[in-house]
Amino acid sequence: MREPLDVPSVSSALRTAGLPYAGVDFQPALDSTNARAGGLRRPWLVVTTDHQRSGRGRLSRGWEVPDRAAVCVSVLLPVTAVGADARIAGEPGWIPLFTGLAVAEAIGGVTGLDVALKWPNDVLLAADGHRKVCGILCELLSVNEGVVVGTGINVDQTRAELPVEQATSLALCGAHVSREALLTAYLTRLAQRHGEWLAGGEDAARARAAYRAACRTIGAEVIVHRPAGPPATGTAVAVDDDGRLVVESGEAGESGYGSGRSRDTYAAGDVVHVRPGAESG
Repeated sequence: MREPLDVPSVSSALRTAGLPYAGVDFQPALDSTNARAGGLRRPWLVVTTDHQRSGRGRLSRGWEVPDRAAVCVSVLLPVTAVGADARIAGEPGWIPLFTGLAVAEAIGGVTGLDVALKWPNDVLLAADGHRKVCGILCELLSVNEGVVVGTGINVDQTRAELPVEQATSLALCGAHVSREALLTAYLTRLAQRHGEWLAGGEDAARARAAYRAACRTIGAEVIVHRPAGPPATGTAVAVDDDGRLVVESGEAGESGYGSGRSRDTYAAGDVVHVRPGAESG
């Protein structure tokens, strides 16, 4: 039986951990946690629901989940360092990436599952053919107000309840966990990774290194489906310090490079891994 979220236990865990969250705004049902968080405009307020009816994913995709079957949460995160006078502290392109990293770290810590990332922030589970278990949408309100980070993690869905064949849930991978534990673990990792990004310097470099280590896209043969223009193909060789995917294409010379090779960077797009043995989709 799917139980409603135990909000007091989540609130207590966040306070006990000394995290920067400003409380939990829970609604039994919402069209979109991102829309509510953006409307409330309260930094670090955790907006969550048992039933998200009209959530949105990247590239305007819908994200709807059955009642009490997933973790659906949004938080307004600041993007300016203290005393920075409305200056963005780090490269904002990294916010979706370290959010995906926080999800992956939380799932791995709570369930013990083998979790990987596909650029920019798809969270994949090896136990179900590297299918996607999470949707993430980040929306910048303004430099002064911050970015709304929305996350939906599939916890208890059956195969029939998932919207696409490439999706999975923790239950389908044999992991049966409480949504409270998963939500608390995710929010803990999100605050930690955000703090590293906001601090910059070696702290931000540590977060970038952790992301790159978890990202299966690096080293894979890929097709990049861009918001505009034809798909691009090649080998993903890096994620640069702006959070962009670096793809190398063309024919290599005797040295391994040569005039026929080119490198392009992509700030947005859907990636398909096509190297034999890598996951598809």
